[in-house]
Amino acid sequence: MHLSENEGIEGNTFVVSGGLGFVGWALCLELVRRGARSVKALDLRSTSPWSNDLHKHGVHCIQGDIVQKKDVERAVRGADCVFHIASFGMSGKEMLQIGRVDEININGTCHIIDACLEYGVQRLVYVSTYNVVFGGKEIVNGNETLPYLPMDDHVDPYGRGKSIAEQLVLKSNGRPLKKKNGKFLYTCAVRPAAIYGPGEERHLPRIVFLAKLGLLPFKIGDPSVKTDWIYVDNLVLALILASMGLLDDIPGKGRHPIAAGQPYFVSDGSPINTFEFVRPLLRSLGYDLPKTSLAVQHALLLGRIFWAIYTMLYPWLNKWWLPQPLILPAEVYKVGITHYFSFLKAKEELGYIPMVTPREGMAATISYWQEKKKKSMDGPTIYAWLFCVIGMTTLFCAAYLPDIGPVPLLRGFSLFIFRSMWIMRMVFLLSVAAHIGEAAYAWHLAKRVDPANSRGWFWQTFALGFFSLRFLLKRARKLA
Repeated sequence: MHLSENEGIEGNTFVVSGGLGFVGWALCLELVRRGARSVKALDLRSTSPWSNDLHKHGVHCIQGDIVQKKDVERAVRGADCVFHIASFGMSGKEMLQIGRVDEININGTCHIIDACLEYGVQRLVYVSTYNVVFGGKEIVNGNETLPYLPMDDHVDPYGRGKSIAEQLVLKSNGRPLKKKNGKFLYTCAVRPAAIYGPGEERHLPRIVFLAKLGLLPFKIGDPSVKTDWIYVDNLVLALILASMGLLDDIPGKGRHPIAAGQPYFVSDGSPINTFEFVRPLLRSLGYDLPKTSLAVQHALLLGRIFWAIYTMLYPWLNKWWLPQPLILPAEVYKVGITHYFSFLKAKEELGYIPMVTPREGMAATISYWQEKKKKSMDGPTIYAWLFCVIGMTTLFCAAYLPDIGPVPLLRGFSLFIFRSMWIMRMVFLLSVAAHIGEAAYAWHLAKRVDPANSRGWFWQTFALGFFSLRFLLKRARKLA
């Protein structure tokens, strides 16, 4: 497909569902840059890390839920093309909220399709997933001829819901529009690999957070396992090319858009082991990957245990205080089983060629995370937290509480170490004094080297003492 850079964009109105998300933000800005008349970002959130940037570039942000048909109709009215990115349940706790997953991924997609037909939108580009064909069995250099994974073989509701939604979108291709006689709705689906880039909020932040806490105890699967990744700018390019592939007024095409009714796999084209992919990023931040590996079947067992535990915690899955599960079964398959795909079809039919190499993409991502780390607090692993908090609590209980519950046992253990109550109480008081002094020094030092986080440094050092202070001292030495 050989079109001008801005074919079908200049002078047209676009709607991006999930527009306040990472990919939505990048797509909206690219549409503005290419001369779109109007870009509307539909999102459940009223603000996000990218909302100010969107407003600054003239993107109209519409707060609404795609589960609510009226919200979708309000956004879609007057559009020439819709990019449907919004989804729910890709990873973590969201995966277990089955009702909400189906509401957004299936019902929400139905509302998008209906609104496009009702208000005369001729192009609908759906952002799908590899999971419509992948369910835990190895796929090497797969392509679009692979059949959909049977519904009963999906390991999580997200993959099942996205599969249903994609089929609904593609089967809606060619349906006549209600308000434009002789015009039709043309649809296609783009199936991206795992997305990364500066500001990505799904994959890398979780990995970095776990590494920071020391909760990456093992790698999963064989080192030869490979999967695909795609840099955000490459995905945005693929989406725009897909929208051009749905144009029905291209000379020589006989009003038959080349992308109509078609799915496309897109990636950077460089399959790599997930843990090797993130190694440069973690190393640049001062974190190490584990050296031990866990077999897929053992990791699956661990994932099922977490699934069972978090299922019992269902009423609290939306609570901020409930941490993300370490890993879930679908995530084990994503990192532990080889599955990568060819983007040859997207190249031949849409003209898609990755513009950013994996090396360039990771370099930009590393730069972003290094800047982010400079503005945030660093700290010890979870094991240091447990050691300090449990140790100080045990010492206090043994030294001052009456003989109730487990206190006699704690006191007996402490006396075995310190030999007398007097020494035990003295050690506790000296420890508290040391923590207070270290916290005060941390606050004073942070005022100079990290003023935005001075209060956080005070409380972290008050709780952890030198385990926290040493990270602040290290930062001070770097700035000296």
